[in-house]
Amino acid sequence: MRLSTVILPIHSWGEGQKVWQRAEDLGFHASYTYDHLSWRTFRDGPWFGAVPTLTAAATATRSMRLGTLVTSPNFRHPVTLAKELISLDDISHGRVTLGIGAGGTGFDATVLGQEPWTPRERADRFGEFLPLLDRLLTEDAVSYEGDYYSAHEARNIPGCVQRPRLPFAVAATGPRGLRLAARHGQAWVTTGDPKLFENGTPEQSDRALREQGDRLADACAAIGREVGELDRVLLTGFTPERSRPLASVDAFVDFAGRHRDLGFTELVVHWPIADSDFTADEKVFERIAMEAPAQLED
Repeated sequence: MRLSTVILPIHSWGEGQKVWQRAEDLGFHASYTYDHLSWRTFRDGPWFGAVPTLTAAATATRSMRLGTLVTSPNFRHPVTLAKELISLDDISHGRVTLGIGAGGTGFDATVLGQEPWTPRERADRFGEFLPLLDRLLTEDAVSYEGDYYSAHEARNIPGCVQRPRLPFAVAATGPRGLRLAARHGQAWVTTGDPKLFENGTPEQSDRALREQGDRLADACAAIGREVGELDRVLLTGFTPERSRPLASVDAFVDFAGRHRDLGFTELVVHWPIADSDFTADEKVFERIAMEAPAQLED
């Protein structure tokens, strides 16, 4: 099981560079950042763009993978996003993973002045967005006319460093999203069942995650793909246990071991942020990063 972190884009680069470099020094497999224009309780504080942050991180690190967790159609277009991703993959020498999902409600959903999309419209848009982005990242020239997105002779030469394109980690829990993950994903991402966050139990969460994994397997089987071809990524902090697994190395190893047994191949923990939902003891966090992977291999 791989251990990764997500670093919220709240740091000016003078400080942020140290955080990303420290993440690499600690041995994290990957460091991701949220691709929002603002987010929840951080809305009225510093918040920087995901792609410029990842570009800077690519020049400040050497081997750690980088990515979004996750990008969505809320304020993105496949044509412009593809160009940015090809550039970022080049700058990072092929270290980028695109975490991507249908998006949700909140600030990002209305910041461009649009009415918030219904769940069905979000799913419809994502159903166009992801296949078109796949084509844009693998073909030199793309023309497309859909219900929501268009491309007219969009050129993307030389394409990605990673071939045939950089990997997609598709966030999904519903049937349409899981079908997209099965067809286009190199990984599947979940945060668990949001209905269990407030009052659920760890046992209920485990069952929900197992059921999600079973539905992913069904979606893969329907198109003749082996589900084992996809990595399974859990973005932690949104299950009933919240931040408790970061209380000690032993607590984390227990949490990680349970989720490894559920089939997860990568756990992503939030870099500590004081006075927030992601508060954690930094010394314990660093011990987890350095010690837990080896214990999970025993």
